[in-house]
Amino acid sequence: MTNLPLDSVYETLMAVPGMHDSVKIDFKIPRKTILLLTEVIARGMNQKTDLENGILQISKESADELNSIIKDSLEKAGLTELSQRLKNLQQG
Repeated sequence: MTNLPLDSVYETLMAVPGMHDSVKIDFKIPRKTILLLTEVIARGMNQKTDLENGILQISKESADELNSIIKDSLEKAGLTELSQRLKNLQQG
């Protein structure tokens, strides 16, 4: 059996019928977890492609969807301004 690059495996999985169907997820998590989760997602999307470390190149469409999830989650938790201020502290 050959070792397929991780990118190829994920591309194949994303092409499976039904993978583009929307799924409603309804769960309650603490605000601190939302803040942490959105930061982890954002940092993961900003990583360079490095297959040895399991980091994948994501499509523009997937990146847009993830950014929308980040934005919606922060808005629903009332953390948009706090998140932006934290980012400003990291930059300056």
